[in-house]
Amino acid sequence: MSAAVSAILEGMPEPRDLRMREHDGRCVITAGQVVLFEYAAGDIVMRNIALAALRQLGFGGRVVAAALGLTENYVATLHNAAKRDGSAALIRQDRRGGPGKVTAAQWAQARAWRDQGVSDAEIGRRLNVAHTTISRGLGPRGRAPASGGGRGQHAAAEPLLTEPAAGAEAEPAPEALTEPGAGAGGLPPGGGQPGWPLTGEGVLASRYAGAMLLHAFFARAGADSALPASGDRRPADLALLTAVSMCFALGADTVEQFKHLAAADAGPLAGLGVLPGLRTMRTHLARIADAADPVAVQAMFASAMLAADPVTSGVYYVDDHFIPYTGAKPVAKGRNNKRGRAERGRADTHVTAHDGRAVCFVTGEPSGLGVTLPRALAELKRAAGPGAKIMLGFDRGGACPQVFAHCRAQDVHWVTCRRAPLAVPVMLPVITAITYGGRTRQITWAEETVQLKDYGEARQITLFEHGRVALQILTSDTGACPADILSWLKSRWREENFLKYASVNYGIDTICDYLAAIEVNTKIVDNPARKAATAAVREAEKALAGAERALAGLLTDPAITPAAKNKAIPALQEKITRARQAVTAATAARKDIPAKLPASDIDPDARVALLRTGRRGLQMVLRLLAHNAEHWLSNQLNAYLRDEDEYRAITRQSIIRGLAGTITFTPAAITVTLEQPRAPRIARAMALLIQEINATPPAIPGDHRPITYHLAPKPSI
Repeated sequence: MSAAVSAILEGMPEPRDLRMREHDGRCVITAGQVVLFEYAAGDIVMRNIALAALRQLGFGGRVVAAALGLTENYVATLHNAAKRDGSAALIRQDRRGGPGKVTAAQWAQARAWRDQGVSDAEIGRRLNVAHTTISRGLGPRGRAPASGGGRGQHAAAEPLLTEPAAGAEAEPAPEALTEPGAGAGGLPPGGGQPGWPLTGEGVLASRYAGAMLLHAFFARAGADSALPASGDRRPADLALLTAVSMCFALGADTVEQFKHLAAADAGPLAGLGVLPGLRTMRTHLARIADAADPVAVQAMFASAMLAADPVTSGVYYVDDHFIPYTGAKPVAKGRNNKRGRAERGRADTHVTAHDGRAVCFVTGEPSGLGVTLPRALAELKRAAGPGAKIMLGFDRGGACPQVFAHCRAQDVHWVTCRRAPLAVPVMLPVITAITYGGRTRQITWAEETVQLKDYGEARQITLFEHGRVALQILTSDTGACPADILSWLKSRWREENFLKYASVNYGIDTICDYLAAIEVNTKIVDNPARKAATAAVREAEKALAGAERALAGLLTDPAITPAAKNKAIPALQEKITRARQAVTAATAARKDIPAKLPASDIDPDARVALLRTGRRGLQMVLRLLAHNAEHWLSNQLNAYLRDEDEYRAITRQSIIRGLAGTITFTPAAITVTLEQPRAPRIARAMALLIQEINATPPAIPGDHRPITYHLAPKPSI
């Protein structure tokens, strides 16, 4: 401060701002010129006492937090604890929480019951507490509880009132992804946390043990060869990719939502001791995706899906699915049919089998089925093999001559509905009785050959209801039974059901990440100059029509004398001549202007954001793998359950996401013991399904040990 300023401020009181200064290992807290506290820089207890005293002196929590370099939440927590518990709350000590609902004697009884094979759910019912309380208190089955187990005998907790280190995160570092047998794999002695990545031996309890049944489909599809893992890290990468697919099956739409799953319960599903943290998982998923060829990954997935369950009918359905993008990058626009408007985003073209399971897909900028079908069809033909019979089904949006012509060029049949307005049938209708699923019904239809513009001949089947045309089917297959064609087209709704079901339960609508490469936009777009030229032609034609109407009005107006008409006719004829010349000139000028040009030719600054196709492709493969596994498992279960209305929901919610159990890892085998479903009919169907799966035991991808499934005995009442 200068001498002049000091002279002006002489005699004025010092502002009582709260400050903390640190010098020579000592912290000094002052208010103006008054020293309030002085203590050693590392003395947390004295700092806590000073904090509580400052709050009681009337300093606000925000002021105290700013002075001491703490968070406002931490200051509020300590202040409230000091008011509630006094000075004891300010001393660094373990805090074990309030007394539990279960006494020490009850914990001893609970351990005895568990040793007798009683489930945690039954123990919780007997003690009138939640089964999760029992699971947390006693720990996983087969593992000795630390310090005797049970609440009231926990290991020492972290101190309640210590400031956490900035940026600390309790998860393995990315380098922790090691191979089995390298380091501490399996269960360490004393019941500690299993090593990561692969579990060697031990008994692990999991609330998601029902999801282990999905390995039956993974093994059937050969997931270990379909997932992009290679090199020295292959076993660990397979375990990680399997864990991600399992997390999608458990209902997590995004990788971010994996943190809401119990890591110790989800990890054993893929042979991991514990599910890796988000930072570690993202690092290795990005590494795997960036090193893999997206086209090869999708081709391997398609081949695996057809190998698991060949499509004997040869019928597939194709449709585009728009995924909106809400980021700030200049992503290309497409039509979002859900909102009925153009939005930024990307489009996936999905190919599903006749039974509604995903087979293959392609992803890219929104461009329409006419552009994306060649890639999707090429991928499907590669997976189906040479000479495979293929029939593609489209909705009305895909019914265009360009799509039909490409199918004909690839020797592939197609079937779709005719767009409105429907044509008047030429042939007389016939009445046929069709029996399907044990039910017989009569349909009225007429068949004929029609000519499609820009395509040629096609077969048309007209369906009548109540004496009127209800539907017209177009197809290139001239030899199939009309009833089969009608069934194939009716089953096209399975594609729509798949898109809706997978969007809600498996997150296929989510964007993998918002990182994108900004490149020059070379997409062919409408030429604004052509639009302006067309508008000029339109205006010239409008002027010509106006001049001609004026001449016609003059000639037909009875109120005008012939002499006046003869006098006005030359001027109007001259106006018409000039208008015709203007139309000719505008048309000639428009002729030299191309209708479409690359966006960069129109605007040199045009840019487009290209999202990472490889990363999204890998995530989509893992999502669809989980979806198809659930689809297969639900169909196998329904063979014994016979519940056409709820079998998918029962499989998804009651078994995959809701059935707990234990997973026993030994060097030679893996045994999964599942709790009994509460509903007797589901328990009976589960017992039969497990017997069927155990006939050909599956294995975790990348692991040679066979998996055997058992249902735990029904708990005694």
